[in-house]
Amino acid sequence: MKALILEKFGGPENLRYVEDFTDPEPKEGQVRVKVKAVALNHLDIWVRMGALAVRPELPHILGSDVSGVVEKTGPGVGRFREGDEVVVAPGLSCGVCEMCQSGKDNLCREYDILGLRSKGGYAEYVVVPERNLIPKPRNLSFEEASSYPLTSLTVWNALVDKGGVKPDDRVLIWAGSSGVGVMAIQVAKLFGAFVIATAGSDEKAKRCRELGADLVIDHYKDDVVKRVRDIFREGVDIVVDHVGSATFRKSIECLRRGGKLVFFGTTTGSEAGIDLRYIFVREITLHGVYMGGRHNLFRITRLFEEGKLRPVVDRVFNLREGPEAHRYLEASRHFGKVVLRVGG
Repeated sequence: MKALILEKFGGPENLRYVEDFTDPEPKEGQVRVKVKAVALNHLDIWVRMGALAVRPELPHILGSDVSGVVEKTGPGVGRFREGDEVVVAPGLSCGVCEMCQSGKDNLCREYDILGLRSKGGYAEYVVVPERNLIPKPRNLSFEEASSYPLTSLTVWNALVDKGGVKPDDRVLIWAGSSGVGVMAIQVAKLFGAFVIATAGSDEKAKRCRELGADLVIDHYKDDVVKRVRDIFREGVDIVVDHVGSATFRKSIECLRRGGKLVFFGTTTGSEAGIDLRYIFVREITLHGVYMGGRHNLFRITRLFEEGKLRPVVDRVFNLREGPEAHRYLEASRHFGKVVLRVGG
């Protein structure tokens, strides 16, 4: 099969397009999906660089967010048939442990993300368990359908499950133009929150407002903490932080007493210094977020079908252009998601 393979850890130049990679075969309860589109995530960059504690065997195939068509089914598959258009839930788990059975499959001891240890969607075919398939929203293209699974599951877990967002909450979202940022703005507004987003240019700020952000702060020009405190003297209710070292302390300083910090991702580094008194005196709650329960993707998909959430695809590259797509994402030139088109 055609695939974009990672030959060694490092820069985008280590991604190589091949046409003779071995086709994966579905086993019991598995389905082979003919990939039509796969969206990029910062996870792809971290895996490519070898920056995570978990490293896959090489050669590896990246790609967590997949949309495509069922091409072959293994024994025991009953819900999906060849030709069905699907979206792949990127979280892989055992499916039988207590956490999986209680809807917390992201806490399964065997949890993996497609494209992390397992081979992902930068390829003509990918094999996943049948339980990881969801019918593709009919109103979305394959490129649009690939853009939301990982980011939406993470954001839903952060804002809804952990943050308990509710009407009139004040929510600060760092990097509102990123893939998780555009999703967080929409989910927060869906629940009636007042949304403050940060962005790095006038054009990105404009597009954040078009998505529903009530206020946008330029994080390059302005002191975000001061601006937030000037507007809301007591601080905000929830901060969504997926940036890491550069923003963690500032996030806590923006929170009101009893506020919540939901955080995931370490784009600027994983070390963060903080005066602990800020946290216990103000009774601030810290919620680490790692993806989210697969069951939430059904509700999220319905919201896309109903037009209450919408995909934001910045640019589509062909699979051969994967290295260029990685450079584009790393340069933060995007607004929303960057997608690779795989199948015709």
